[in-house]
Amino acid sequence: MDFLQHEFSHILAALHGFELTPWKAIGLTGSLMFTSRWFVQIYYTRKLKRVVMPLAFWWLSVCGSALLLAYFIIGKNDSVGILSNFFPAFVSIYNLIVHMRDVKRRRVVVESEV
Repeated sequence: MDFLQHEFSHILAALHGFELTPWKAIGLTGSLMFTSRWFVQIYYTRKLKRVVMPLAFWWLSVCGSALLLAYFIIGKNDSVGILSNFFPAFVSIYNLIVHMRDVKRRRVVVESEV
């Protein structure tokens, strides 16, 4: 019990010294956006009763990754954070490009049928 009490007091001391800087706000906003994409995905999956990756999922991924990358590159200069957020940003941007190409292709097909 002493161990838990000691660890808990350590956590409280760290939280007491927490300072919200502009870069931390950017990083936390990015983290919130990146995490919220899963709630969007769950919402649409339940609504449509099938597994769906809605467009909002990819936009939240890109925006959240961009904010997190800005935080890790400029605000913190943390190579682990940069590497762990670069790949998801790349995949999300790729999926948005594929989606936009598909929308454009479908528009051309519909216009050619008219």
